[in-house]
Amino acid sequence: MHIETTRFGNVEVDDSRIVSFPSGLLGFSSFRRFVLLQPDDDGVFYWLQSVESPDLAFVVTDPSLWTPEYKANIRREQMDELSLGEIGDAQVLAIVNKRDDKLTLNLQGPLVINIANCTGMQLVLADKRWSTRQEIVRLEDTARAVSA
Repeated sequence: MHIETTRFGNVEVDDSRIVSFPSGLLGFSSFRRFVLLQPDDDGVFYWLQSVESPDLAFVVTDPSLWTPEYKANIRREQMDELSLGEIGDAQVLAIVNKRDDKLTLNLQGPLVINIANCTGMQLVLADKRWSTRQEIVRLEDTARAVSA
């Protein structure tokens, strides 16, 4: 399948890589089909690109790379909705945002994807330990390190 993107142009993806979010994502409920694009083999950031809109894409990453103690608590009915036997059968991703000079993760709204059937949902966690703006990188520090 060919999908059009504003960042990468026309991209060919295997139909089996399409992830369906039956309820959409928060604020984007009418967009339900996405694909994960990996810009390079060594990167830790991915693009969750809408198949339905070239303009709609989110940078995502595995939150455990940045916050090893992070857990997305998923209720039994949510696991059933995703046809998950256990959370270990899922890929958990967090949306990355740029805010001022920081990159942050939304740890209260993780994406949980059943990797076996490519079905996902965005959770809304009530756990106050996690923030919608968990800082992971200060961009000014990174820029200084690169220029040194």
